[in-house]
Amino acid sequence: MCDELTEKDTQQLILNGKINRRDFSKISAAALMAALLPKTAFAVDVTEKNVNVAMAEGVSDCYFVHPASGKHPAVILWPDIKGLRLAYKALGKKLAEAGYSVLVINHYYRDAKAPVVASDASFADPDTMAFLRNLASKLTPQAITSDAKAYIDFLDKQAPVDLNRKIGTFGYCMGGGDSMRAAAAVPSRVGAVASFHGGNLEISDGPDSTHHLIPKSKAQVLHAIAENDNERSPEIKNILKTAYKDAGLPAEIEVYKDTLHGWCTPDYSGYNELQAQKAWSRLLHLFKVALV
Repeated sequence: MCDELTEKDTQQLILNGKINRRDFSKISAAALMAALLPKTAFAVDVTEKNVNVAMAEGVSDCYFVHPASGKHPAVILWPDIKGLRLAYKALGKKLAEAGYSVLVINHYYRDAKAPVVASDASFADPDTMAFLRNLASKLTPQAITSDAKAYIDFLDKQAPVDLNRKIGTFGYCMGGGDSMRAAAAVPSRVGAVASFHGGNLEISDGPDSTHHLIPKSKAQVLHAIAENDNERSPEIKNILKTAYKDAGLPAEIEVYKDTLHGWCTPDYSGYNELQAQKAWSRLLHLFKVALV
């Protein structure tokens, strides 16, 4: 998960000259604009709005974006620890332009409406990290499972959603583990899962370890792993590979070279545009083949 180690790795890139210190403060804004401005190839017109989703423990304020006409496969997007904000709305819109009805969720609806922190909030700030960790600590496996069911129920009631097609779920940072829990929560509906620099995987011998959920899922899977995450915990990818193989589920698991945890998120200073585009292309391929 994003933490002080993530910030230290980013600072090390600056010291090594791979990120120009003068331009460091501008990277997030520039990367975000890159995500906002370019259109997906053959992009369709979309309709976007903020929606309130009834949950077991309140109301989740979310962003719903979909092609302007027709019915399309539904997708849930789980943001990173900073939560729903402009960067994730941009990613949701980009996916909708490719032909999907996308719900970008607010993890933290129990405590606050989105956004819960400023887009430039830093993991190096102890107060920011303490605030976010307090919010994230309430997102137990049981809470995420309940939330996933509610989001899927909401999507299945929306006119732009094709009920004859499977649902996709994907997430960034802690959203990676959440997307796996969603697949296990409603295996009859979820046909594809993607995790980008996934956190909250909680690989352990305990009952809440996400790899124990894999046999409960029927989804095809993509894990795009940050190079520095793999260096810290190289065993995780192998545990996942074994679990998917044993469950008979197709899984693409790859460590992306020269990437830091957070590298797919366009408002993160360690955003790697080239590798993020590669991961996005693999996401589109997964959804094309699995959401049938």
